Amino acid sequence: MKTIKLVASLFMIGTLLTPVMGYSADKDTDRSSVGEFVEDSVITSKIKAKLAAEKDVSALHIKVDTDKNGVVVLSGTAKSQAEIDKAHKIAHSVDGVTKVINHIKIKKD
Repeated sequence: MKTIKLVASLFMIGTLLTPVMGYSADKDTDRSSVGEFVEDSVITSKIKAKLAAEKDVSALHIKVDTDKNGVVVLSGTAKSQAEIDKAHKIAHSVDGVTKVINHIKIKKD
Protein backbone atom coordinates (compact mmCIF):
# COMPACT_ATOMS: atom_id res chain seq x y z
CA MET A 1 0.00 0.00 0.00
CA LYS A 2 2.86 2.37 0.81
CA THR A 3 4.45 1.60 -2.54
CA ILE A 4 1.29 2.56 -4.42
CA LYS A 5 1.06 5.85 -2.53
CA LEU A 6 4.74 6.56 -3.19
CA VAL A 7 4.44 5.80 -6.91
CA ALA A 8 1.27 7.89 -7.17
CA SER A 9 2.95 10.80 -5.38
CA LEU A 10 6.05 10.65 -7.58
CA PHE A 11 3.88 10.46 -10.69
CA MET A 12 1.91 13.51 -9.55
CA ILE A 13 5.08 15.51 -8.84
CA GLY A 14 6.55 14.54 -12.20
CA THR A 15 3.34 15.50 -13.97
CA LEU A 16 3.30 18.91 -12.31
CA LEU A 17 6.98 19.64 -12.98
CA THR A 18 7.07 18.56 -16.62
CA PRO A 19 5.50 21.79 -18.00
CA VAL A 20 7.84 23.89 -15.84
CA MET A 21 10.93 22.11 -17.15
CA GLY A 22 9.70 22.33 -20.73
CA TYR A 23 8.88 26.01 -20.39
CA SER A 24 12.26 26.86 -18.90
CA ALA A 25 14.05 24.93 -21.63
CA ASP A 26 12.22 26.79 -24.42
CA LYS A 27 12.26 30.33 -23.11
CA ASP A 28 14.95 32.96 -22.81
CA THR A 29 17.77 31.10 -24.52
CA ASP A 30 18.83 34.31 -26.24
CA ARG A 31 19.67 36.16 -23.02
CA SER A 32 23.32 37.17 -22.92
CA SER A 33 23.41 37.72 -19.18
CA VAL A 34 21.52 36.97 -16.01
CA GLY A 35 21.19 40.69 -15.32
CA GLU A 36 19.31 41.27 -18.55
CA PHE A 37 17.01 38.34 -17.82
CA VAL A 38 16.22 39.68 -14.34
CA GLU A 39 15.59 43.18 -15.70
CA ASP A 40 13.23 41.81 -18.36
CA SER A 41 11.40 39.75 -15.75
CA VAL A 42 11.03 42.80 -13.51
CA ILE A 43 9.51 44.81 -16.36
CA THR A 44 7.11 41.98 -17.20
CA SER A 45 6.15 41.57 -13.54
CA LYS A 46 5.52 45.29 -13.08
CA ILE A 47 3.27 45.39 -16.15
CA LYS A 48 1.34 42.30 -15.03
CA ALA A 49 0.87 43.78 -11.54
CA LYS A 50 -0.45 47.04 -12.98
CA LEU A 51 -2.80 45.14 -15.30
CA ALA A 52 -4.07 43.06 -12.38
CA ALA A 53 -4.70 46.18 -10.30
CA GLU A 54 -6.70 47.82 -13.08
CA LYS A 55 -10.39 46.94 -12.83
CA ASP A 56 -11.07 47.81 -16.49
CA VAL A 57 -8.47 45.36 -17.83
CA SER A 58 -8.61 41.56 -17.72
CA ALA A 59 -5.06 40.58 -16.78
CA LEU A 60 -5.96 36.91 -17.06
CA HIS A 61 -6.42 37.14 -20.81
CA ILE A 62 -3.43 39.33 -21.63
CA LYS A 63 0.06 37.87 -22.01
CA VAL A 64 3.13 40.06 -21.50
CA ASP A 65 6.60 39.30 -22.90
CA THR A 66 9.64 41.56 -22.62
CA ASP A 67 12.86 41.19 -24.59
CA LYS A 68 16.38 42.25 -23.62
CA ASN A 69 15.92 45.67 -25.24
CA GLY A 70 12.85 46.61 -23.20
CA VAL A 71 10.45 45.86 -26.05
CA VAL A 72 7.16 44.57 -24.66
CA VAL A 73 4.80 42.37 -26.67
CA LEU A 74 1.20 42.21 -25.50
CA SER A 75 -1.00 39.39 -26.78
CA GLY A 76 -4.26 37.69 -25.89
CA THR A 77 -7.82 38.93 -25.88
CA ALA A 78 -9.78 41.89 -24.55
CA LYS A 79 -13.46 42.80 -24.37
CA SER A 80 -13.10 46.13 -26.15
CA GLN A 81 -10.76 48.51 -27.92
CA ALA A 82 -10.76 50.65 -24.77
CA GLU A 83 -9.36 47.71 -22.79
CA ILE A 84 -6.67 47.16 -25.44
CA ASP A 85 -5.73 50.84 -25.34
CA LYS A 86 -5.59 50.82 -21.53
CA ALA A 87 -3.29 47.76 -21.48
CA HIS A 88 -1.04 49.46 -24.04
CA LYS A 89 -0.89 52.63 -21.96
CA ILE A 90 -0.12 50.66 -18.78
CA ALA A 91 2.73 48.82 -20.49
CA HIS A 92 4.21 52.11 -21.75
CA SER A 93 4.06 53.58 -18.24
CA VAL A 94 6.57 51.10 -16.77
CA ASP A 95 10.19 52.21 -16.45
CA GLY A 96 12.53 50.38 -18.79
CA VAL A 97 9.96 49.87 -21.55
CA THR A 98 11.30 51.19 -24.85
CA LYS A 99 8.48 50.05 -27.15
CA VAL A 100 5.15 48.24 -26.91
CA ILE A 101 3.98 45.92 -29.66
CA ASN A 102 0.29 45.24 -29.19
CA HIS A 103 -1.17 42.02 -30.60
CA ILE A 104 -4.24 41.96 -28.32
CA LYS A 105 -7.43 41.08 -30.20
CA ILE A 106 -11.02 41.85 -29.29
CA LYS A 107 -12.70 38.68 -28.05
CA LYS A 108 -15.79 37.85 -30.04
CA ASP A 109 -18.59 36.28 -28.00
